[in-house]
Amino acid sequence: MSVAQTVDSVALLPAYLAAGTAVLVLLVDLLLARPVATVAAAATGAVATAVGAAAVSVGGERRTFCVGADCSYVFGGRAALVAALVALLVLGVLALSGPLLRDGRTPVGEFCFLLACSMTGGVVLGAAGDLITLIVAVETLTLPLYILVGLRRGSLAGAEAAVTFFVVSVVATTLTLLGAALLYAATGGLHLERLGVLLADRSELLDLPLTTVAVTLVVSGLAFKVAAVPFHAWAPATYDGAPLPVAAYLSTASKLGGVVALLAVVQHALPPGVTGPVLALVAALTMTVGNLVALRQRRTVRLLAWSSVAQAGYILAPLGALALADADARAGAYAAALAYAVFFVLLELAAFAGVVALRPAGADGGRLDDLRGAARRHPWVGAGLAFALVGLAGLPPALAGLFAKVTVVRSLLGGDAGWLALLVALNAVVGLAYYLRFAALLYAPAGDVTPAAVRPARVVAVALAVATALAVIVGFAPQLVLDLAGG
Repeated sequence: MSVAQTVDSVALLPAYLAAGTAVLVLLVDLLLARPVATVAAAATGAVATAVGAAAVSVGGERRTFCVGADCSYVFGGRAALVAALVALLVLGVLALSGPLLRDGRTPVGEFCFLLACSMTGGVVLGAAGDLITLIVAVETLTLPLYILVGLRRGSLAGAEAAVTFFVVSVVATTLTLLGAALLYAATGGLHLERLGVLLADRSELLDLPLTTVAVTLVVSGLAFKVAAVPFHAWAPATYDGAPLPVAAYLSTASKLGGVVALLAVVQHALPPGVTGPVLALVAALTMTVGNLVALRQRRTVRLLAWSSVAQAGYILAPLGALALADADARAGAYAAALAYAVFFVLLELAAFAGVVALRPAGADGGRLDDLRGAARRHPWVGAGLAFALVGLAGLPPALAGLFAKVTVVRSLLGGDAGWLALLVALNAVVGLAYYLRFAALLYAPAGDVTPAAVRPARVVAVALAVATALAVIVGFAPQLVLDLAGG
């Protein structure tokens, strides 16, 4: 067998476009030194990446960096969905960052460059076919975020959040790398599909303590990226200390990347009989802890952060049925988990866009009471934020959130995990309390509260409108998302 790897540049086109965007931003910032041109270059690159991902996926699955049947890069429908979504999230965050970048405390060139680098990691992550590519892609997605969180000059809260995020993330990355090394020592394989075949055909490998430790470390390290309990403590403090647009990116693109990475190893590499019970427990704890703590939050971003922890539990819930389900039910569970993540990130981006629009330029999320009556002063923006909150709660007319919950419950019932489906339903009821309380607060009389004078930035309002429109569209076409997620 030849050890020469084949290279398909067409399959790599979205990654080329994302990486090229980072280089373009550096050159534009260096040569023109005009913030508007730098942001425009980043936005253009994000659009080109999304279009390139969609174009490449039309021709069917493409594999490259292959040795025999083992490939390190597999670009299909799911990879195209992830790449396009990450690129659109970067575009949305750039729109939300207009007020932040205009206040002069955040260097525009560095901000756009780091976002483009993170986008490159997200694009590669969706197509990763081996553990090395997967871990490098996850870190390429995550590393720029350490800097973005603390990039604003003179922000002590941002610096503290960045240090917290960095320290905990380094530990998680170490766990993942150690788990991958031990898995290679036990099996001799690194490609995800090869690992799956080895562990399925050689059952004695599962009896080795080394394999058990390796699987535990890999799943634990990747669970951190999703902010799953008990690896969640970094999320609320980091989100609240970061600038609002960066918190929006952390809550959407970073979580999406963690879900994709976890899905890749669970679906292709690790035995479902081992990972299923562990993920069922993690999902149950995550959704319950996230919802219960969110009930007590009075700060806007902390509420959204804890609610995103609960949402991570819903995303992981279908994977909890892996040990009980047959092959068809497992395929449905994988698709349900990724589809829920897609629905979630669109609604979460809309929620953050609404908060950015209703807060003064450069301010943090503030307290919930600071937004009391905001929908009365800004009806359209308030309606968009309320729509996102209702969608995250899983209620109509936000059909994306409703179908997301239905998809998860259906996959659990199909996998004979009725107890977990019941827990999802109970937690969804708990979530109604704080989501609807927040939405109702937007329409409550201001009372003695003196609202800050806020004029929503036009570009932020447009981002909110686009995110809301996309959420409405996928709400009416959930099967399309499910088909792409299962591809």
